[in-house]
Amino acid sequence: MADTIAAVATGATASAIGIIRISGSNAIAAADKVFIPAGGIRLADAEARRMYYGELVGSDGNLVDLCLCTISRAPESYTGEDTAEFHCHGAPVVMSEVLRTLFKLGVRQAQAGEFTKRAFLNGRMDLTQAEAVIDLVEAETPLAARNAASQLRGAVGERLGSVYASLVDIMAHFHAVVDYPDEDIDEFEMKGYLDTLHNAEKEFERLLSTHERGRLLRDGIPTAIIGRPNTGKSSLLNALLGYDRAIVTDAPGTTRDTIEEKVLIGDVLLRLTDTAGLRETDEEVEKLGVGRTLATLQGAGLALLVLDGSEPLKDEDYTALHSIPQETPCIIVTNKSDLPQVNNLQNSTHNARVLAEQGCKQSSVLLSALTGEGIDGLEAEIKKLFPGIQTQANGEIITNVRQYEAISRAKGAIGGRIMAIESSVTPDAVLTEVEAALAAIGEVTGKVMREDIASRIFERFCVGK
Repeated sequence: MADTIAAVATGATASAIGIIRISGSNAIAAADKVFIPAGGIRLADAEARRMYYGELVGSDGNLVDLCLCTISRAPESYTGEDTAEFHCHGAPVVMSEVLRTLFKLGVRQAQAGEFTKRAFLNGRMDLTQAEAVIDLVEAETPLAARNAASQLRGAVGERLGSVYASLVDIMAHFHAVVDYPDEDIDEFEMKGYLDTLHNAEKEFERLLSTHERGRLLRDGIPTAIIGRPNTGKSSLLNALLGYDRAIVTDAPGTTRDTIEEKVLIGDVLLRLTDTAGLRETDEEVEKLGVGRTLATLQGAGLALLVLDGSEPLKDEDYTALHSIPQETPCIIVTNKSDLPQVNNLQNSTHNARVLAEQGCKQSSVLLSALTGEGIDGLEAEIKKLFPGIQTQANGEIITNVRQYEAISRAKGAIGGRIMAIESSVTPDAVLTEVEAALAAIGEVTGKVMREDIASRIFERFCVGK
Protein backbone atom coordinates (compact mmCIF):
# COMPACT_ATOMS: atom_id res chain seq x y z
CA MET A 1 0.00 0.00 0.00
CA ALA A 2 2.90 2.34 -0.69
CA ASP A 3 1.05 4.00 -3.55
CA THR A 4 -0.99 7.14 -3.08
CA ILE A 5 -4.39 6.70 -4.73
CA ALA A 6 -7.20 9.01 -5.86
CA ALA A 7 -10.68 8.66 -7.28
CA VAL A 8 -13.98 10.46 -7.65
CA ALA A 9 -16.11 9.42 -4.67
CA THR A 10 -19.39 10.71 -6.10
CA GLY A 11 -21.37 9.86 -9.24
CA ALA A 12 -20.07 10.15 -12.78
CA THR A 13 -22.87 12.45 -13.91
CA ALA A 14 -23.13 16.20 -13.36
CA SER A 15 -24.17 17.09 -9.82
CA ALA A 16 -24.14 20.01 -7.41
CA ILE A 17 -21.14 18.63 -5.49
CA GLY A 18 -18.38 16.28 -6.61
CA ILE A 19 -15.87 14.77 -4.18
CA ILE A 20 -12.35 13.64 -5.05
CA ARG A 21 -10.69 11.46 -2.44
CA ILE A 22 -6.91 10.95 -2.05
CA SER A 23 -5.24 8.46 0.32
CA GLY A 24 -1.66 7.44 0.99
CA SER A 25 1.61 8.71 2.41
CA ASN A 26 1.83 11.50 -0.20
CA ALA A 27 -1.86 12.44 -0.16
CA ILE A 28 -1.49 15.75 1.67
CA ALA A 29 1.66 16.72 -0.26
CA ALA A 30 -0.07 16.04 -3.58
CA ALA A 31 -3.15 17.99 -2.51
CA ASP A 32 -0.89 20.88 -1.46
CA LYS A 33 0.36 21.18 -5.04
CA VAL A 34 -3.09 21.60 -6.58
CA PHE A 35 -4.98 23.47 -3.85
CA ILE A 36 -4.29 27.05 -2.75
CA PRO A 37 -6.15 27.90 0.49
CA ALA A 38 -7.62 31.41 0.60
CA GLY A 39 -5.93 32.13 3.92
CA GLY A 40 -2.47 31.39 2.56
CA ILE A 41 -1.86 28.38 4.83
CA ARG A 42 -0.31 25.22 3.37
CA LEU A 43 -2.25 21.97 3.74
CA ALA A 44 0.81 20.43 5.35
CA ASP A 45 0.24 22.83 8.26
CA ALA A 46 -3.57 22.70 8.20
CA GLU A 47 -5.76 21.34 10.97
CA ALA A 48 -7.18 17.89 10.41
CA ARG A 49 -10.93 17.50 9.74
CA ARG A 50 -11.44 21.20 9.07
CA MET A 51 -12.80 22.62 5.82
CA TYR A 52 -10.62 25.12 3.94
CA TYR A 53 -11.82 27.27 1.06
CA GLY A 54 -9.51 27.90 -1.85
CA GLU A 55 -8.57 27.46 -5.50
CA LEU A 56 -7.98 24.23 -7.39
CA VAL A 57 -5.41 24.60 -10.17
CA GLY A 58 -4.44 22.35 -13.04
CA SER A 59 -0.98 21.18 -14.07
CA ASP A 60 -0.53 24.41 -16.04
CA GLY A 61 -1.32 26.50 -12.95
CA ASN A 62 -4.62 27.77 -14.33
CA LEU A 63 -7.73 27.89 -12.16
CA VAL A 64 -9.94 24.77 -12.40
CA ASP A 65 -12.47 25.42 -9.64
CA LEU A 66 -13.18 27.16 -6.35
CA CYS A 67 -13.81 24.49 -3.76
CA LEU A 68 -13.42 23.22 -0.22
CA CYS A 69 -10.69 20.88 1.01
CA THR A 70 -10.28 18.83 4.18
CA ILE A 71 -7.46 16.58 5.33
CA SER A 72 -7.05 13.79 7.88
CA ARG A 73 -3.80 12.41 9.18
CA ALA A 74 -2.91 8.78 9.82
CA PRO A 75 -4.07 6.83 11.66
CA GLU A 76 -7.17 8.96 12.39
CA SER A 77 -8.80 8.70 8.97
CA TYR A 78 -11.17 6.41 7.11
CA THR A 79 -8.33 4.45 5.51
CA GLY A 80 -5.88 4.78 8.39
CA GLU A 81 -3.58 6.75 6.07
CA ASP A 82 -3.12 10.44 5.35
CA THR A 83 -6.11 11.54 3.28
CA ALA A 84 -7.37 14.64 1.51
CA GLU A 85 -10.74 15.40 -0.03
CA PHE A 86 -11.76 18.11 -2.49
CA HIS A 87 -15.43 19.10 -2.42
CA CYS A 88 -15.86 20.70 -5.84
CA HIS A 89 -18.64 21.72 -8.16
CA GLY A 90 -19.83 18.47 -9.64
CA ALA A 91 -19.02 18.96 -13.32
CA PRO A 92 -17.43 15.79 -14.77
CA VAL A 93 -14.87 17.93 -16.65
CA VAL A 94 -13.70 19.46 -13.35
CA MET A 95 -13.35 16.01 -11.77
CA SER A 96 -11.38 14.71 -14.74
CA GLU A 97 -9.04 17.71 -14.84
CA VAL A 98 -8.21 17.44 -11.13
CA LEU A 99 -7.53 13.70 -11.44
CA ARG A 100 -5.29 14.22 -14.48
CA THR A 101 -3.26 16.77 -12.52
CA LEU A 102 -2.92 14.42 -9.54
CA PHE A 103 -1.86 11.53 -11.76
CA LYS A 104 0.92 13.69 -13.21
CA LEU A 105 2.15 14.16 -9.63
CA GLY A 106 2.56 10.39 -9.16
CA VAL A 107 -0.81 9.61 -7.65
CA ARG A 108 -2.54 6.62 -9.29
CA GLN A 109 -6.18 5.77 -9.96
CA ALA A 110 -7.80 3.91 -7.06
CA GLN A 111 -9.25 0.50 -7.81
CA ALA A 112 -12.80 -0.51 -6.94
CA GLY A 113 -13.20 -0.63 -3.16
CA GLU A 114 -9.56 0.21 -2.52
CA PHE A 115 -10.22 2.93 0.07
CA THR A 116 -12.32 0.54 2.17
CA LYS A 117 -9.86 -2.30 1.58
CA ARG A 118 -7.07 -0.11 2.96
CA ALA A 119 -9.28 0.74 5.95
CA PHE A 120 -9.64 -2.99 6.62
CA LEU A 121 -5.96 -3.81 6.11
CA ASN A 122 -4.95 -0.91 8.37
CA GLY A 123 -7.21 -2.14 11.17
CA ARG A 124 -9.78 0.64 10.93
CA MET A 125 -12.60 -1.90 10.51
CA ASP A 126 -13.09 -5.65 10.46
CA LEU A 127 -14.37 -7.58 7.47
CA THR A 128 -18.00 -7.54 8.61
CA GLN A 129 -17.83 -3.74 8.76
CA ALA A 130 -16.21 -3.57 5.32
CA GLU A 131 -19.03 -5.69 3.88
CA ALA A 132 -21.53 -3.44 5.66
CA VAL A 133 -20.18 -0.46 3.70
CA ILE A 134 -21.31 -1.92 0.38
CA ASP A 135 -24.56 -3.15 1.93
CA LEU A 136 -25.23 0.42 3.05
CA VAL A 137 -24.40 1.83 -0.39
CA GLU A 138 -26.75 -0.70 -2.02
CA ALA A 139 -29.54 -0.56 0.61
CA GLU A 140 -32.98 -0.19 -0.94
CA THR A 141 -35.12 0.08 2.20
CA PRO A 142 -34.80 2.13 5.41
CA LEU A 143 -34.50 -1.08 7.49
CA ALA A 144 -31.74 -2.44 5.27
CA ALA A 145 -29.88 0.86 5.61
CA ARG A 146 -30.26 0.87 9.39
CA ASN A 147 -29.05 -2.72 9.67
CA ALA A 148 -26.02 -2.00 7.47
CA ALA A 149 -25.22 1.12 9.49
CA SER A 150 -25.35 -0.89 12.72
CA GLN A 151 -23.08 -3.53 11.17
CA LEU A 152 -20.72 -0.75 10.13
CA ARG A 153 -20.62 0.22 13.79
CA GLY A 154 -19.42 -3.33 14.55
CA ALA A 155 -22.51 -5.18 15.81
CA VAL A 156 -21.69 -8.59 14.28
CA GLY A 157 -17.98 -8.28 14.98
CA GLU A 158 -18.62 -7.51 18.66
CA ARG A 159 -20.85 -10.57 19.10
CA LEU A 160 -18.34 -12.84 17.45
CA GLY A 161 -15.45 -11.16 19.24
CA SER A 162 -16.93 -12.09 22.61
CA VAL A 163 -17.27 -15.74 21.54
CA TYR A 164 -13.76 -15.68 20.09
CA ALA A 165 -12.28 -14.43 23.37
CA SER A 166 -14.03 -17.14 25.40
CA LEU A 167 -12.74 -19.86 23.07
CA VAL A 168 -9.22 -18.43 23.22
CA ASP A 169 -9.37 -18.75 27.02
CA ILE A 170 -10.25 -22.42 26.66
CA MET A 171 -7.42 -22.93 24.16
CA ALA A 172 -4.92 -21.29 26.50
CA HIS A 173 -5.84 -23.57 29.37
CA PHE A 174 -5.92 -26.64 27.13
CA HIS A 175 -2.42 -25.92 25.87
CA ALA A 176 -1.12 -25.23 29.37
CA VAL A 177 -2.40 -28.56 30.65
CA VAL A 178 -1.28 -30.55 27.61
CA ASP A 179 2.14 -28.90 27.11
CA TYR A 180 3.18 -28.42 30.75
CA PRO A 181 1.80 -31.35 32.73
CA ASP A 182 4.45 -30.94 35.45
CA GLU A 183 3.73 -27.29 36.15
CA ASP A 184 1.58 -26.14 39.06
CA ILE A 185 -1.57 -25.57 37.01
CA ASP A 186 -5.10 -26.13 38.23
CA GLU A 187 -6.27 -29.64 37.49
CA PHE A 188 -7.98 -29.73 34.12
CA GLU A 189 -11.71 -30.19 34.39
CA MET A 190 -13.06 -30.49 30.84
CA LYS A 191 -16.70 -30.44 31.89
CA GLY A 192 -16.11 -26.99 33.38
CA TYR A 193 -15.92 -25.63 29.84
CA LEU A 194 -19.18 -27.10 28.65
CA ASP A 195 -21.13 -23.95 29.60
CA THR A 196 -18.75 -21.81 27.55
CA LEU A 197 -19.05 -24.10 24.54
CA HIS A 198 -22.83 -24.31 24.87
CA ASN A 199 -23.05 -20.51 25.01
CA ALA A 200 -20.87 -20.26 21.91
CA GLU A 201 -23.06 -22.75 20.09
CA LYS A 202 -26.21 -20.81 21.03
CA GLU A 203 -24.67 -17.57 19.80
CA PHE A 204 -23.81 -19.20 16.48
CA GLU A 205 -27.36 -20.56 16.21
CA ARG A 206 -28.81 -17.14 16.94
CA LEU A 207 -26.71 -15.48 14.25
CA LEU A 208 -27.43 -18.23 11.72
CA SER A 209 -31.16 -17.92 12.35
CA THR A 210 -31.03 -14.32 11.11
CA HIS A 211 -29.62 -15.17 7.69
CA GLU A 212 -32.90 -15.70 5.86
CA ARG A 213 -34.27 -12.43 7.21
CA GLY A 214 -31.02 -10.71 6.30
CA ARG A 215 -31.14 -12.06 2.75
CA LEU A 216 -34.71 -10.86 2.25
CA LEU A 217 -33.89 -7.55 3.92
CA ARG A 218 -31.02 -6.95 1.52
CA ASP A 219 -32.29 -8.52 -1.72
CA GLY A 220 -36.07 -8.32 -1.37
CA ILE A 221 -38.70 -11.02 -1.86
CA PRO A 222 -38.91 -12.55 -5.35
CA THR A 223 -42.62 -12.17 -6.15
CA ALA A 224 -44.28 -13.81 -9.13
CA ILE A 225 -47.53 -12.33 -10.46
CA ILE A 226 -49.24 -15.28 -12.15
CA GLY A 227 -52.58 -16.29 -13.60
CA ARG A 228 -54.25 -17.17 -16.87
CA PRO A 229 -54.15 -14.61 -19.69
CA ASN A 230 -56.15 -11.39 -19.42
CA THR A 231 -56.86 -11.46 -15.67
CA GLY A 232 -55.01 -8.15 -15.17
CA LYS A 233 -51.53 -9.24 -14.08
CA SER A 234 -49.78 -6.41 -15.91
CA SER A 235 -52.36 -3.94 -14.62
CA LEU A 236 -51.62 -5.12 -11.08
CA LEU A 237 -47.88 -4.62 -11.64
CA ASN A 238 -48.54 -1.09 -12.85
CA ALA A 239 -50.86 -0.37 -9.91
CA LEU A 240 -48.28 -1.54 -7.36
CA LEU A 241 -45.52 0.47 -9.03
CA GLY A 242 -47.65 3.56 -9.40
CA TYR A 243 -46.88 4.04 -13.08
CA ASP A 244 -47.40 2.24 -16.40
CA ARG A 245 -44.46 -0.15 -16.70
CA ALA A 246 -46.12 -3.01 -18.58
CA ILE A 247 -48.18 -2.78 -21.76
CA VAL A 248 -51.86 -3.49 -21.06
CA THR A 249 -54.38 -4.47 -23.77
CA ASP A 250 -57.63 -6.42 -23.93
CA ALA A 251 -55.94 -9.07 -26.07
CA PRO A 252 -54.99 -12.22 -24.12
CA GLY A 253 -51.30 -13.11 -24.21
CA THR A 254 -49.95 -9.57 -24.54
CA THR A 255 -47.18 -10.35 -22.03
CA ARG A 256 -44.82 -12.83 -23.69
CA ASP A 257 -41.76 -12.37 -21.48
CA THR A 258 -41.17 -11.69 -17.80
CA ILE A 259 -40.94 -8.06 -16.66
CA GLU A 260 -39.08 -7.35 -13.42
CA GLU A 261 -39.37 -4.30 -11.16
CA LYS A 262 -38.95 -3.50 -7.46
CA VAL A 263 -41.48 -1.90 -5.15
CA LEU A 264 -41.43 -1.09 -1.43
CA ILE A 265 -44.52 -2.17 0.54
CA GLY A 266 -44.02 -0.60 3.96
CA ASP A 267 -40.62 -2.02 4.93
CA VAL A 268 -41.00 -5.07 2.66
CA LEU A 269 -39.10 -4.90 -0.64
CA LEU A 270 -40.73 -6.96 -3.40
CA ARG A 271 -38.91 -7.96 -6.57
CA LEU A 272 -41.98 -8.19 -8.75
CA THR A 273 -42.06 -10.31 -11.89
CA ASP A 274 -45.00 -9.92 -14.26
CA THR A 275 -45.26 -13.24 -16.08
CA ALA A 276 -46.85 -14.56 -19.24
CA GLY A 277 -50.34 -16.00 -18.78
CA LEU A 278 -50.46 -19.72 -18.01
CA ARG A 279 -52.44 -21.65 -20.59
CA GLU A 280 -52.06 -24.35 -23.23
CA THR A 281 -50.90 -22.81 -26.49
CA ASP A 282 -49.42 -23.85 -29.83
CA GLU A 283 -47.85 -20.44 -30.41
CA GLU A 284 -44.08 -20.88 -30.07
CA VAL A 285 -43.24 -17.50 -28.53
CA GLU A 286 -46.06 -17.78 -26.02
CA LYS A 287 -44.83 -21.28 -25.08
CA LEU A 288 -41.44 -19.80 -24.23
CA GLY A 289 -43.16 -17.18 -22.08
CA VAL A 290 -45.11 -19.86 -20.19
CA GLY A 291 -41.86 -21.77 -19.62
CA ARG A 292 -40.25 -18.69 -18.12
CA THR A 293 -43.28 -18.18 -15.90
CA LEU A 294 -42.91 -21.69 -14.47
CA ALA A 295 -39.16 -21.16 -13.94
CA THR A 296 -39.84 -17.87 -12.14
CA LEU A 297 -42.26 -19.61 -9.77
CA GLN A 298 -39.61 -22.11 -8.69
CA GLY A 299 -37.50 -19.33 -7.19
CA ALA A 300 -40.33 -17.18 -5.88
CA GLY A 301 -40.75 -16.24 -2.23
CA LEU A 302 -44.31 -15.06 -2.84
CA ALA A 303 -46.90 -15.74 -5.53
CA LEU A 304 -49.76 -13.38 -6.36
CA LEU A 305 -52.41 -15.46 -8.16
CA VAL A 306 -54.58 -13.05 -10.15
CA LEU A 307 -58.15 -14.11 -10.93
CA ASP A 308 -60.77 -12.28 -12.98
CA GLY A 309 -63.65 -11.50 -10.63
CA SER A 310 -65.97 -10.74 -13.54
CA GLU A 311 -65.77 -14.31 -14.87
CA PRO A 312 -66.32 -17.78 -13.38
CA LEU A 313 -63.25 -19.76 -12.36
CA LYS A 314 -61.78 -21.69 -15.29
CA ASP A 315 -59.57 -24.74 -15.61
CA GLU A 316 -56.65 -22.42 -16.41
CA ASP A 317 -57.10 -20.73 -13.00
CA TYR A 318 -56.62 -24.08 -11.29
CA THR A 319 -53.67 -24.85 -13.58
CA ALA A 320 -52.05 -21.62 -12.45
CA LEU A 321 -52.73 -22.51 -8.82
CA HIS A 322 -51.25 -25.99 -9.21
CA SER A 323 -48.07 -24.48 -10.67
CA ILE A 324 -47.26 -22.74 -7.36
CA PRO A 325 -44.85 -24.81 -5.21
CA GLN A 326 -46.55 -25.88 -2.00
CA GLU A 327 -43.94 -24.19 0.19
CA THR A 328 -44.39 -20.81 -1.56
CA PRO A 329 -46.75 -18.36 0.19
CA CYS A 330 -49.52 -17.16 -2.10
CA ILE A 331 -52.19 -14.49 -2.05
CA ILE A 332 -55.26 -14.84 -4.26
CA VAL A 333 -55.95 -11.50 -5.91
CA THR A 334 -59.47 -11.24 -7.31
CA ASN A 335 -59.16 -8.41 -9.82
CA LYS A 336 -61.68 -6.22 -11.70
CA SER A 337 -63.83 -5.28 -8.72
CA ASP A 338 -65.01 -2.32 -10.80
CA LEU A 339 -67.02 -4.78 -12.93
CA PRO A 340 -70.05 -6.88 -11.93
CA GLN A 341 -68.73 -9.76 -9.86
CA VAL A 342 -69.16 -13.41 -10.76
CA ASN A 343 -66.14 -14.79 -8.94
CA ASN A 344 -65.89 -12.84 -5.68
CA LEU A 345 -64.06 -14.95 -3.12
CA GLN A 346 -65.11 -12.60 -0.35
CA ASN A 347 -68.77 -13.43 -1.06
CA SER A 348 -68.41 -16.98 -2.41
CA THR A 349 -67.80 -19.63 0.23
CA HIS A 350 -67.82 -22.27 -2.48
CA ASN A 351 -65.01 -20.69 -4.52
CA ALA A 352 -62.91 -20.05 -1.43
CA ARG A 353 -63.35 -23.65 -0.30
CA VAL A 354 -62.49 -25.02 -3.73
CA LEU A 355 -59.27 -22.98 -3.91
CA ALA A 356 -58.33 -23.97 -0.35
CA GLU A 357 -58.83 -27.63 -1.25
CA GLN A 358 -56.51 -27.10 -4.20
CA GLY A 359 -53.74 -26.13 -1.79
CA CYS A 360 -53.81 -22.33 -1.51
CA LYS A 361 -54.28 -21.60 2.19
CA GLN A 362 -53.32 -17.96 2.18
CA SER A 363 -55.66 -14.98 2.23
CA SER A 364 -57.51 -13.44 -0.68
CA VAL A 365 -58.16 -9.82 -1.58
CA LEU A 366 -60.61 -8.08 -3.88
CA LEU A 367 -59.36 -5.09 -5.84
CA SER A 368 -59.39 -3.18 -9.07
CA ALA A 369 -55.95 -2.78 -10.62
CA LEU A 370 -57.54 -0.32 -13.05
CA THR A 371 -58.88 2.12 -10.43
CA GLY A 372 -56.50 1.25 -7.58
CA GLU A 373 -59.35 0.45 -5.19
CA GLY A 374 -58.31 -2.34 -2.80
CA ILE A 375 -54.56 -2.08 -3.44
CA ASP A 376 -54.07 -1.02 0.19
CA GLY A 377 -55.75 -4.28 1.26
CA LEU A 378 -53.25 -6.29 -0.80
CA GLU A 379 -50.36 -4.35 0.71
CA ALA A 380 -51.70 -5.11 4.20
CA GLU A 381 -51.83 -8.84 3.43
CA ILE A 382 -48.26 -8.79 2.12
CA LYS A 383 -47.07 -7.14 5.32
CA LYS A 384 -48.82 -9.83 7.39
CA LEU A 385 -46.94 -12.57 5.56
CA PHE A 386 -43.51 -11.13 6.37
CA PRO A 387 -43.63 -9.63 9.87
CA GLY A 388 -40.03 -10.60 10.67
CA ILE A 389 -38.58 -8.37 7.96
CA GLN A 390 -40.31 -5.33 9.44
CA THR A 391 -38.94 -5.65 12.98
CA GLN A 392 -36.22 -3.23 14.00
CA ALA A 393 -32.85 -4.14 12.48
CA ASN A 394 -30.01 -3.77 15.00
CA GLY A 395 -27.13 -4.87 12.80
CA GLU A 396 -26.81 -8.33 14.33
CA ILE A 397 -28.17 -9.92 11.17
CA ILE A 398 -26.13 -12.10 8.83
CA THR A 399 -26.67 -10.72 5.33
CA ASN A 400 -24.40 -12.78 3.10
CA VAL A 401 -23.57 -16.39 2.31
CA ARG A 402 -19.87 -16.03 3.13
CA GLN A 403 -20.58 -15.11 6.75
CA TYR A 404 -23.29 -17.77 7.04
CA GLU A 405 -21.03 -20.54 5.73
CA ALA A 406 -18.14 -19.68 8.05
CA ILE A 407 -20.36 -19.41 11.14
CA SER A 408 -21.96 -22.74 10.21
CA ARG A 409 -18.51 -24.35 10.23
CA ALA A 410 -17.76 -22.78 13.60
CA LYS A 411 -21.02 -24.10 15.02
CA GLY A 412 -20.34 -27.58 13.64
CA ALA A 413 -16.89 -27.66 15.20
CA ILE A 414 -18.18 -26.56 18.60
CA GLY A 415 -21.08 -28.99 18.48
CA GLY A 416 -18.71 -31.85 17.77
CA ARG A 417 -16.46 -30.92 20.68
CA ILE A 418 -19.40 -30.71 23.08
CA MET A 419 -20.24 -34.29 22.19
CA ALA A 420 -16.58 -35.28 22.58
CA ILE A 421 -16.33 -33.74 26.05
CA GLU A 422 -19.52 -35.47 27.11
CA SER A 423 -17.87 -38.70 25.92
CA SER A 424 -14.87 -38.01 28.21
CA VAL A 425 -12.17 -37.64 25.57
CA THR A 426 -8.73 -36.24 26.46
CA PRO A 427 -7.99 -32.48 26.18
CA ASP A 428 -5.78 -32.75 23.11
CA ALA A 429 -8.67 -34.32 21.18
CA VAL A 430 -10.68 -31.13 21.74
CA LEU A 431 -7.99 -28.68 20.63
CA THR A 432 -8.26 -29.26 16.89
CA GLU A 433 -11.98 -28.55 16.66
CA VAL A 434 -11.81 -25.47 18.89
CA GLU A 435 -8.99 -24.18 16.69
CA ALA A 436 -11.19 -24.83 13.64
CA ALA A 437 -14.00 -22.81 15.24
CA LEU A 438 -11.59 -19.94 15.95
CA ALA A 439 -10.34 -20.03 12.36
CA ALA A 440 -13.90 -19.91 11.03
CA ILE A 441 -14.74 -16.90 13.23
CA GLY A 442 -11.53 -15.30 12.00
CA GLU A 443 -12.72 -15.70 8.41
CA VAL A 444 -15.89 -13.76 9.23
CA THR A 445 -14.13 -10.87 10.93
CA GLY A 446 -10.94 -10.93 8.85
CA LYS A 447 -8.52 -12.17 11.52
CA VAL A 448 -7.89 -15.03 9.11
CA MET A 449 -7.60 -13.62 5.61
CA ARG A 450 -7.54 -15.27 2.20
CA GLU A 451 -6.67 -13.14 -0.80
CA ASP A 452 -9.33 -14.71 -3.04
CA ILE A 453 -12.03 -13.97 -0.46
CA ALA A 454 -10.84 -10.37 -0.10
CA SER A 455 -10.88 -9.93 -3.88
CA ARG A 456 -14.45 -11.21 -4.14
CA ILE A 457 -15.62 -8.90 -1.34
CA PHE A 458 -14.06 -5.70 -2.57
CA GLU A 459 -14.81 -6.22 -6.26
CA ARG A 460 -18.47 -5.51 -5.34
CA PHE A 461 -17.51 -1.92 -4.47
CA CYS A 462 -17.58 1.04 -6.78
CA VAL A 463 -14.46 3.08 -7.49
CA GLY A 464 -14.02 5.80 -4.89
CA LYS A 465 -15.36 3.83 -1.93
